[in-house]
Amino acid sequence: MKNIDLHTIQLVFKKRQSDSHKGNHGHVLIIAGSEDKMGAALISAKSALRAGAGLVTLNIPKKERTCVFASLPESMVTFRDEKTAWEKYTTVAIGPGLGTDIKALKAMTLLIENAKCPTVFDADALNLMAANPKLLKKLSAKAILTPHIKEFDRLFGNQVSESARRQTAIAKALEYNCIVVLKDHQTFITDGNASFENTTGNSGLAKGGSGDALTGIITAFLAQGYEPTNAAVLGVYLHGLAADITLETQSPESMLITDVIENLGRAFYQIQH
Repeated sequence: MKNIDLHTIQLVFKKRQSDSHKGNHGHVLIIAGSEDKMGAALISAKSALRAGAGLVTLNIPKKERTCVFASLPESMVTFRDEKTAWEKYTTVAIGPGLGTDIKALKAMTLLIENAKCPTVFDADALNLMAANPKLLKKLSAKAILTPHIKEFDRLFGNQVSESARRQTAIAKALEYNCIVVLKDHQTFITDGNASFENTTGNSGLAKGGSGDALTGIITAFLAQGYEPTNAAVLGVYLHGLAADITLETQSPESMLITDVIENLGRAFYQIQH
């Protein structure tokens, strides 16, 4: 296992070219949000934009569109009950605030059966997998799963220790040819062959919305052409680094994930200098 440090990140990170345009940085689709959880969708989309995605489209229930237009005008929208043109998108994420009802399951199934691009599964998407294990077997190669501890245990069975959970993550990453991002105080990332432990972040991230932001960040790096394991490693490190920078102006108790998203720019500057 390798610790993710600044040197590791500087080897992975690709500086944005000065003559690039939005088409060079990918088009993210985020399938997220429901009547009482639109904040999760907005957090994911904003973090994807802050992490450098060229275009971000939110797939949401149609009646919730006004909050997107009012809160995040940089994002586009498509609607849950309309047919998705999968070929338009460089990468897809699903799960933040999605819910676990029959409509959510349909959206998840359509994604797994039709999308050919790199995908990130988080939050309710993982809960849907836990309730419908056959979906795991249909994942495209190098899909990224981002469970916290409880989501992981729902997916793969209760684990007796952190060490056991990590060993199971390695085994499942190999079995399903995926990347597991096991979110914890020291987030563990594995593709089954190589494993990494993050060194950034603090307890201020122990609040709702933090995982939604991480999903957006990782998805943005996938859209920009990073290999899935590198996208996960880079996303986890930057997410934690932005949280550490946030401690300059907030305490762990007062920190909000929106504060962290606003400090992603400073995190990018730190890894480039």
